[in-house]
Amino acid sequence: MKTVGEFLPNFSTVLFSVPVGDVSPVLYSPSIPSTGRIVIINRAEMRMNEKIMNFKFDGSRVFFTSDTHFNHANIIRFCNRPFKDVSHMNEAIISNWNRVVGPEDIVFHLGDFCLGGSAEWINVLNRLNGKIYLISGNHDIKNLRQNYTKYFEHISMQMYIEIDKQKIYLNHCPFLCYGGSYNGTWQLFGHVHTSRNNTGKDAPRLSMLLPTQYDVGVDNNDFTPVSFAQVKAIIEKQIEQSKEGEQYDENTIHE
Repeated sequence: MKTVGEFLPNFSTVLFSVPVGDVSPVLYSPSIPSTGRIVIINRAEMRMNEKIMNFKFDGSRVFFTSDTHFNHANIIRFCNRPFKDVSHMNEAIISNWNRVVGPEDIVFHLGDFCLGGSAEWINVLNRLNGKIYLISGNHDIKNLRQNYTKYFEHISMQMYIEIDKQKIYLNHCPFLCYGGSYNGTWQLFGHVHTSRNNTGKDAPRLSMLLPTQYDVGVDNNDFTPVSFAQVKAIIEKQIEQSKEGEQYDENTIHE
């Protein structure tokens, strides 16, 4: 098993997870320079520092979030966040996080965690409850440092997990299509900062999302991590609304 550390020197404990079949080659990512090497990924488990990791989780202890952008002052203006300054934003998100997440809970953070160096990251990480799994976002790639990767349970470019028999892809960005999308597999993502007043470049394309996809980013979820139960209810509602829409379209065609 090769780590992304062989591609990116600062990522000695990072694994690039692309579970498509039982065993599959890595897919090239724009975030990872192509070297022509093949990395073998096992769907059920992977080895990190000689430790076998199980990708099945108890849904009662799992939360999701993304795009916290701790210490990123400009994100307040970019995304019209309701905070007076970066300190106010940091404190609000940390407070919201610890209000719902307990010390033994699991949090999947789907990228763009924090800006700054080790001091800024460690200051935030020391204050957050839970065991954090980080899916690297575009900002994290350039800001991660080796000396605080130990604060995360796992760092990856992508994960494919199972929670209470529900299969889920975890990525920083939404996919146009993905394996299992028509058979109930979810894809959770961030990056696009979904909100009621979303006017970003990606906003028009969000209408193309499948009902099994959901933005777990803070801008879309009251700046608070969402539980597995909450996400399940949201996606089930989206699926039901999609079926109702398909039925309406079919009836309209035959009128």
